[in-house]
This record gives sequence, C-alpha cells and structure tokens, in this order.
Amino acid sequence: MRSKYQRVLLKLSGESLMGQQGYGIDPVRLGQYAEQIAEIARSGVQVAIVIGGGNIFRGVQGASKGFDRVKGDQMGMLATVINSLALSSALEGVGQAAQVYTAVNMFPIGEHYSKWRAIESLEKGVVAIMAGGTGNPFFTTDTGSALRGIEVEADVMLKGTRVDGIYTADPEKDPTATKFSEITYDEVYTRGLKVMDLTATALCKENKLPIVVFDMDTPGNLAKVIAGEPIGTLVY
Repeated sequence: MRSKYQRVLLKLSGESLMGQQGYGIDPVRLGQYAEQIAEIARSGVQVAIVIGGGNIFRGVQGASKGFDRVKGDQMGMLATVINSLALSSALEGVGQAAQVYTAVNMFPIGEHYSKWRAIESLEKGVVAIMAGGTGNPFFTTDTGSALRGIEVEADVMLKGTRVDGIYTADPEKDPTATKFSEITYDEVYTRGLKVMDLTATALCKENKLPIVVFDMDTPGNLAKVIAGEPIGTLVY
C-alpha cells in the first residue's frame, strides 16, 4: 500500500465505539477499527491514536447534572483510558503491537506519557495509544489529540467520525448541506462549523498540523485516506 503520510495522529470518537449499541463498546466495531489500524501499521505507517470517552462518560454532561466540573472531566479522562485499553487489546488480538500511554501516571495500566517514549514506540512499529486527554480538566480530547499530534510530530491529524467530511450544515438535519473537499482553519472558525473545539483548531493552525475529517465507520476508508485518496475534507 502506497502511503501519503509517514506518521499520523488518528483521533477516534468514543461514540463511534458504541456501534449499534446505545452505550459502551461494541466488539464488532472495535474489531473493525483494529483491523483497519493494523493494516496501515503493517504497511509501515507510524500510528498514534487518541480516543474520546463519550460512549462511557462526558465531563460536560456530568457538570450539567450537578457533578463538579473538574471531577466530571477526570471521570471523562478515565473513560478514555477504558477505551484505549479495549483498543490496545483488540489490536494485539489481530497481531499488532500497541502501547497505552496515560496523561497522568496510572502505572501499570499504562505507561506515563512522554513524547520521546511515544516516538520510540512509533519508530518500532508499535501503535501508540495516548489516553487521558491532556491530563487537565476543561480541555477536550480534540485538544488532547491536537497537542499529541504536534508533540509526536505527526504529518497529519486524521479525525475519524460518523460523517464523511465537513458540510455547510449538519447533513443529518439539513438535506441541502453541501460537503467541502477542503477548507481553511479560519473558514471553519468564521463559519462556526463544529469540526473540533476552538482550542484544538487554533493549536493545529498555529503549528501547521493539517486535519482530514473522514468517515471511519466504513471499513477500508482509513487505508484510502492514508493512500491520499480524496475522501473526507482537508482542513489546512
């Protein structure tokens, strides 16, 4: 498989892991993700992953129900650790080495994250899964993935979602919505498009980390994005 990128940061949504379920982790969806990730890793692409926790717990939602925001966000961080462990287990199940790094020290659940240890893993062909967001409250996993992508010097952030790119409006609600093939960071901001939160978008812009938003739930799409096929939307 020919690859356009040497090192990628793959951002996965926690909600996508639910698959057809209303909550938690769907083993079928998890297996599909593991197969797709293992395929590109075997082709020589270095893969770092950040995964959300929305299928288990969201700090913001917790705060709206009376949780202390800091504690709610810490619960959300733990949800990302659960998802990261599940994904690492699924990857190992298909013969792909993986290592979980955690933003706060949680040994032996995962190794405490350091840029240099993560890069060392990537260079050995091990998938580096970075859990726990930034380790701080008030930051989303989008911001965590932007930060980690910049730190490990990824060529691109691949944001795997349930939709096949960025649209002028929500395509699930507005049938007239049209898709962008590419769009600038500034246009995302001025149009108020909910691609990622503003902190994450600003970080990517400042550090010139391009983002490709694509549909991860269609098997085979990850390999197509890696090969440089024009699916999804490029944010630059």
